[in-house]
Amino acid sequence: MAVSRAQRRAFFAAWLGYLLDGFDFILITLVLTDIAAEFGLDLPQAATLVSAAFVSRWLGGLVLGAIADRYGRKPAMILAILAFSLGSGLCGFAWDYWSLFAFRAIVGVGMAGEYGSSATYVMESWPKHMRNRATGFLLSAYPVGTVLAAFAYQLIVPSGGWRWLFYAGLVPIALTLYLRRSLPEAAEWEREGGGSSVLFAPGRRLVNALLAAVITTALVLVFSRTATGWPLIVLVVAGLFVLTVQLAGRRWPVVLGVIATVFCAFLYSWPIQSLLPTYLKTGLGYEPGAVATALTWAGLGYAAGSCLAGVLGDRLGTRRAYVLGLFASLAFVFPVFALPAGNVVLLWVLLFGMQATSQGISGLLPKYIADHFPTRTRAAGLGFSYNVGALGGAVAPLAGAAIAEDIGLGNALTLLAVVLTLVVAGLVGFNVPARLERYEWGITCNERK
Repeated sequence: MAVSRAQRRAFFAAWLGYLLDGFDFILITLVLTDIAAEFGLDLPQAATLVSAAFVSRWLGGLVLGAIADRYGRKPAMILAILAFSLGSGLCGFAWDYWSLFAFRAIVGVGMAGEYGSSATYVMESWPKHMRNRATGFLLSAYPVGTVLAAFAYQLIVPSGGWRWLFYAGLVPIALTLYLRRSLPEAAEWEREGGGSSVLFAPGRRLVNALLAAVITTALVLVFSRTATGWPLIVLVVAGLFVLTVQLAGRRWPVVLGVIATVFCAFLYSWPIQSLLPTYLKTGLGYEPGAVATALTWAGLGYAAGSCLAGVLGDRLGTRRAYVLGLFASLAFVFPVFALPAGNVVLLWVLLFGMQATSQGISGLLPKYIADHFPTRTRAAGLGFSYNVGALGGAVAPLAGAAIAEDIGLGNALTLLAVVLTLVVAGLVGFNVPARLERYEWGITCNERK
């Protein structure tokens, strides 16, 4: 079955939105050293500004996912783009650490909603046998956005300063007008009708709002390093567990399994995503132009790998292709961070290969997660489980920076990437989330592919 013109148009709109999402989200990593210098921050504290967007993502994925299930995928996409665009623009007006932290949290809400709503929109607009390709091709937009951000960094920051880079993040707002006027709703969602979420149930709204406020406050205290200690972490875990059980009902074990898989996936990938520019500048001494070029090759590898992952996923099966990509990535991680300064061309090649395999294979994640949810709760289920798991991305730069104080940044990034890649390969390869529940939509777990 070929993809129709309407389906291609729907895909392009979602792809463009996700591209701009990647552009806005990655800006902070490019100017982390500039911000640290202006606000007088050390590297671990500056790294918390990357984590700030992850602090709010779980809530954005849940709320905007519930809106997507109830009112449609398209309105949720529009709200998500508005959120991450406004948040990015406001970052340019930040006057201190806490204002920038808050504006980055707004970016996180939008990014979470964009991921869930765009992925479900594209999957439910395309034929079922092509849905790995749909998500793989969709996620190729994110690294293209990072490449554009790298070019913008090289063009804007040396002459205009880091604030003007964030002002450019307001551009995606124009896309919302196109989305609102031109796109149809996802066909599968329209056929099956809107779902509902206990998040907005009349008897639970107040309790859920208070629970969300407590979890968010605790996360801010932990990831801003304002307060530390196990009590806060236990509070966050307990709160998210209560929300998971409440939202997923008797299917909560599989949701926890998905969250654990995504959490580990972020722990292997996001230390590199967030701290690679810092490593290239401080560890190898590259100038901004050389850093931008290296990130361009890394982004192109990510994009190519996402597309290839989609094709392999439809041919080999989602899980088989995922595990294959993870193991292939290990061949590139060690050489990348063992390479001394000066080997520029070889660095480009290795970064391309590493990101094509380690990050590119994540193009299968939306399909892998969505397989665990029916249409009526798919956006909220995908948005919540993915973005709670994405808290691993908040831990990642902090863990990378902390470990780097003892063994160096390059060694720290290598260690996290290798160990957590093997963990994710095990979780996906042995189909752990599906094994945690007895039945799913009347199908026994051992019948899943």
